[in-house]
Amino acid sequence: MGKIKKKKQAQFIKGIRVNEYSHVSTQQEHPIFCLKYLDQEDYSLNACTKEEKAAFADTLFRLSQLTWTTITNSPRHGLGYDKIARTSIRAPIPAHITDDVTFIAFRFDGKAPMVGYREGSIFHILWIDRNLTLYSHG
Repeated sequence: MGKIKKKKQAQFIKGIRVNEYSHVSTQQEHPIFCLKYLDQEDYSLNACTKEEKAAFADTLFRLSQLTWTTITNSPRHGLGYDKIARTSIRAPIPAHITDDVTFIAFRFDGKAPMVGYREGSIFHILWIDRNLTLYSHG
């Protein structure tokens, strides 16, 4: 009698093989916003006014309705973003952030930016720069 071979069950995430998942672009995904590493001092949500907090929440909602492709192709002072040079950041950079991380800034209240970094479809917000003092706004 011959041996019966069992088919190996592949694991899938959103229809993609797990072992292939790291090679998949997240440009068609909607952003997910993370506040875990948000500054607790000068660039915190606590430093914002009620109106700034409302603008912040409104911006997060509007961005969450778009894909990363749409955001990337949007004007930087609209729903798009600016890349911020690491050397221009005036606040301490959290220890977990490696040198290869690119900082980006979204505007949420006029020209006031929220600054952080993208990891896949997740945008980690580090600083809320309501007074435009985090970096040089040239």
